[in-house]
Parts: sequence; structure tokens; C-alpha cells
Amino acid sequence: MFKDVTLGQYYQADSVIHRLDPRVKLAGTFLYMISLFVFNNIICYLVSAILLAVVIVLCKVPVGYMLKGLRAVLFIMIFAVVFNVLFTEGDIIWEFWIFHVSAKGIKMAILMVIRLFLLIVSASIMTLTTTPNRLTDGLEMIFRPLKIFKVPVHEFAMMMSIALRFIPILSEEADKIVKAQTARGAKFDSKKLTDRVKSLIPLIVPLFISAFRRASDLALAMEARGYHGGDGRTKLYPLKYAARDYISYAVLLLYIGTIVFLGVTFSRLAEFLLQFFANSHLGTVLFWLF
Repeated sequence: MFKDVTLGQYYQADSVIHRLDPRVKLAGTFLYMISLFVFNNIICYLVSAILLAVVIVLCKVPVGYMLKGLRAVLFIMIFAVVFNVLFTEGDIIWEFWIFHVSAKGIKMAILMVIRLFLLIVSASIMTLTTTPNRLTDGLEMIFRPLKIFKVPVHEFAMMMSIALRFIPILSEEADKIVKAQTARGAKFDSKKLTDRVKSLIPLIVPLFISAFRRASDLALAMEARGYHGGDGRTKLYPLKYAARDYISYAVLLLYIGTIVFLGVTFSRLAEFLLQFFANSHLGTVLFWLF
């Protein structure tokens, strides 16, 4: 499971998405994620999925490689589905003890799975197509206005970049520790919950020790190379916008406008139709769709 984590990894390829300015990808990912929470209907999610599919094709990253990162959060998605289906109030379809399945709960579960899927894939695309150095430069440029308030922007961007880079490293380290402890007789696949919790101790302790050791080695390496923060530092490859970056911003604005228009329009339409057909099967179908 640990080796399936793709968040924080970089996939080398020659694509238009890889060549985009990191500021465009950071702003695009941030606005894309926000758009998934603004309106909660299938029409907006369909538009978001179409845009994401186009980006996946353009970035030239294998779909299988990108989607394998979903295995690490599969438990969270299943938990979200079960919780929404069994504990959401609404028109009850099936009921047993404290559990009840409602049409609203099923709808919310489906939309939440779609939302989580789009969120994880969009975040993975950003890290898969952007090197840690360019990601740090992009974050620093975006938060540069905060320097007026004495915020250490460069250090903040560096910490975020290192944290993202450590995700796949620690995942790989955890996978190695699991294999090593399994060879020594540890059991991580026990059916008893208490045994599975106890089996995490020989995994967590070495992982924390390895993480602190790697952090210490990284700090010593940065000091040995003369790193003392961002003041007065120059860049080998300064960030400059190209024509493709402005086109990307235009596409992003068009997407946001489309989402807002469709969200407002279909929300009002669904509200009207649901009130009009409140006691009919057609009303239930429209409730599911919008």
C-alpha cells in the first residue's frame, strides 16, 4: 500500500503541462479544488471531470500510474461512503436498529466519492508534473506579497516543498520496514483489531527514527552547501510567463465561469422542479441528478 503513494513524486515527461509555469499549476489546482466545494451537483462535477481528463491526456503521465495513488486513500473513501449512506437523514429506504439508508444519503455518498477522486487526482497531477525546485519557486513567488508583513516566505515555501517530497520517501521507507519486520516474524495482516494495532508499533517506531535521521541529514547537507535562507539569493532559472501560461489562465477563468453559471442555473432549476414534482417519482429522479 505504501509504495502506491504518488502524491509528492515527479514523473519525467515532455508535455505542455510539465512546461507550464508552476504558479499557473498552483493557482489552477487551488481554484479547481475550491470549485469542487462551491456547488454540489452532478452537472458541475461532470464539467470538472472533463477538464481533468483533458489535463491527464496533455500531461502524458500513464493513467494507471496516476490512479494507483487512490489505493492509499481507499479506506477513507469507503468510510465516507458508509458513514453518509447509513447516518444521513432523509427519505428512508431501508432501516435497521440505528442504521438507516436514505435517498439523500446515497446521493451524498456518490457525490463525495466523485469529489474525493477529483481532488486526489488533481493534486497528484500538480506534483507529478512539477519538480520540487520549481514548486518551491512557484510558492515563493505567489506568497511574495506577504513579505510586507515580515513573513518568511522563502522558508515557508521550502518547508512545504520538502514536506511534499518526503511523502513518497517515507512511504517507500515504510514499505521496506514492513517487509523487514515481516521477515522477522511480525504479522501485519491479523484479523483481530487489537493485534493489528499492536503490530503497528514495530512499524511506527523505526519510521519515526528514520524520518528524524533523514531530516537531520538534510539540514546538515543544506548547511554544508551554504544555505542560509532566501535573502539575497538568486535563481538559476527565474520564472517567466510564456504564451501557454496566459492561455492556461484564460482556460481556468472560462472553467470557473462555466462552473458558477451551471451551478447557479441548475440549482435554481432543480429547486423549482423538486417543488413542482414533490410527490412524484420524477421529483425523486431530479433530486438525484441535481
